[in-house]
Amino acid sequence: MTGGGAAVRMEWTKLRTVPSTAWSLLALVTLMVAASALLLWTLGGAACGTGCDPDLPRLSLGGIYLAQLPVVVLSVLAVTAEYETMMIRTTLAAQPRRLTLLGAKAAVVSAAVLVAGLVGVLGAWAVGRSVRVGGYPPVSPADAATGRAYLGTVVYLGLVALLSLGVGALVRHTAGAVTTVIGLLYVAPIVGQLITDERWRSRVERYAPMSAGLSVQATRHLERLAVAPWRGVGVLAVYAVVALLLGAVVFRVRDA
Repeated sequence: MTGGGAAVRMEWTKLRTVPSTAWSLLALVTLMVAASALLLWTLGGAACGTGCDPDLPRLSLGGIYLAQLPVVVLSVLAVTAEYETMMIRTTLAAQPRRLTLLGAKAAVVSAAVLVAGLVGVLGAWAVGRSVRVGGYPPVSPADAATGRAYLGTVVYLGLVALLSLGVGALVRHTAGAVTTVIGLLYVAPIVGQLITDERWRSRVERYAPMSAGLSVQATRHLERLAVAPWRGVGVLAVYAVVALLLGAVVFRVRDA
């Protein structure tokens, strides 16, 4: 087996036959919808009074902060599980072209995450349509900014999957890789909140992968963002590409 198509079929077979895949994707959708519903329902009725100016599309997508966690785990396991069970030797015997193999893993995992992410985002949109916040129209993807927020969130999840897979190939250990990705995503925003200097806080938000990437969800007060919406997605994409390149180098030169 040497062709890219054969490698993709092999990786798809492995991914869909592992029980953790279905559970991870289900968790993605469930967390996306449930957390978003909770955030919106807290604003329902009298909870949103005078002076309330919510970014409803962004709130409806707030479940992303939890929903990305199963994406990280799924994507890391796509690489590290084979190393921990030593099945990587069998895989490399079937597909000796390592870069082709890693590319197939990236294609299959990102495709699965994008599909599940789309389902989760549509579920969040449905919740956003059902919740009424006084004085504000229902969330509608027909609005350009709102459509960008929903589409950008799906892209964000796909990039998180690629980032995680790259780190998994680089670290080769599940706990270490998951911890590394979670640290990259969550530590910088926490540190940013502790920084009192506005310029440095803005720099952290501009270059941290999660803060920058999720700027795509904003539909109001865009002038307050540290980085423009799609440019922020580009920042996350750079992290994903660098992780994949480093992971590819290690995967290519190190023994199984």
